Amino acid sequence: MPLMKSWVASANDENHPFPLNNLPYGVFSTDGTEPRCGVAIGDMILDVTAAEAEGLVTLADDPLFDLPFWNPLMEEGPAVWAALRERLTTLLTEGSEEQDKVAPLLVLQADAEMHLPFAVSEYTDFYAGRNHAFNVGTMFRGPENALPPNWLHIPIGYNGRASSVVVSGTDIRRPWGQLKSPDHDKPAFLPCRRFDIELEMGAIVGTPSDGPITVQEADDHIFGYVLLNDWSARDIQAWEYQPLGPFQAKATATSISPWIVTKAALEPFRCDTPAREFELLDHLKDCGPMLYDIDLKVTMAPGGKSATTIAQTNYREMYYSAAQQLAHHTTSGCPMNVGDLLGSGTISGPTKPERGSLLELSWGGKEPLTLDTGETRSFIEDGDTLTLSGAAHGDGYTIGFGDCTGTVLPALDDPFGR
Repeated sequence: MPLMKSWVASANDENHPFPLNNLPYGVFSTDGTEPRCGVAIGDMILDVTAAEAEGLVTLADDPLFDLPFWNPLMEEGPAVWAALRERLTTLLTEGSEEQDKVAPLLVLQADAEMHLPFAVSEYTDFYAGRNHAFNVGTMFRGPENALPPNWLHIPIGYNGRASSVVVSGTDIRRPWGQLKSPDHDKPAFLPCRRFDIELEMGAIVGTPSDGPITVQEADDHIFGYVLLNDWSARDIQAWEYQPLGPFQAKATATSISPWIVTKAALEPFRCDTPAREFELLDHLKDCGPMLYDIDLKVTMAPGGKSATTIAQTNYREMYYSAAQQLAHHTTSGCPMNVGDLLGSGTISGPTKPERGSLLELSWGGKEPLTLDTGETRSFIEDGDTLTLSGAAHGDGYTIGFGDCTGTVLPALDDPFGR
């Protein structure tokens, strides 16, 4: 599919992340107004809440956009999702007969503050990138035992904290935690010293389920995708993770990009998962191309200085797709809710510049990175700004997500305020 032309001129730039082909969903506010639903088109945001109030968008008997999140639309199901996309395309396409009615409802993105685009019901993070799993396993167990025996058969995950999911631009406070390191005879309660990021994609469940569903059904249930940064306290994790896995090390924050890119917008970019060493059991087998060709990048800006690109990879490197993760999640009968968020797990490619975490890039701190400023980093220092970006490239157009950014603030002097 080539670029679809819009009467919003900025949307017709082949390098702009928000063409008519995209139409991602977000929540924004301006000048102290209440947050409301909007759709990105070029440099502008179409106020969908206002468009519904004026009768330009009518999809249900009751309003769908009078609350500052997109969950009510998700609850309506795929037919209504498709109807909204079709209606928005009609309103914004070049030559639209309703341009004069829509134009007053556009707001400059530069003037908007972005908010969480949906209410996160529950959050599950996976460990489903093979290169990342192999790198981390090699560091701690050697290459011959890098992957646990189950890893090539099921997508491994853990239940995270929905309450700690924040929108891009939210500052991240360095956490305190219990640490155990070679220079301490006993554990100590200290600020994290090995704070890290994980480059991930997040899949949003739009259709609920109550009982096992197939991979194809799971794919149909996904509403859209965001960039996701799973902030990780590696030293806290090293002490706490055995025998039950991550806990407080992953509870500080999870940042997501401000725009939900719908599955419909990503359809032209579907691609296959990597070759399998073992055939998956029937309930997890691929039923077609289940991943997406999305270029991903991580930059680090130390203390407000210029940013350095520290990693570049692609979402197609995942071993398990979001649909396989979701299908596996339901096998025990676990209900899935509208607004559930599934983190892909760290996305790393096969070479060093493609590694999606500082743990891998610095090889556990043994090989510090040199930034363009001349400074070195093994892990994140206070004042550093980390930014994830992603884009799929079509025929004369780009599908983007908006940056996923966070700046790390110093740990509290006294975490208990006493």
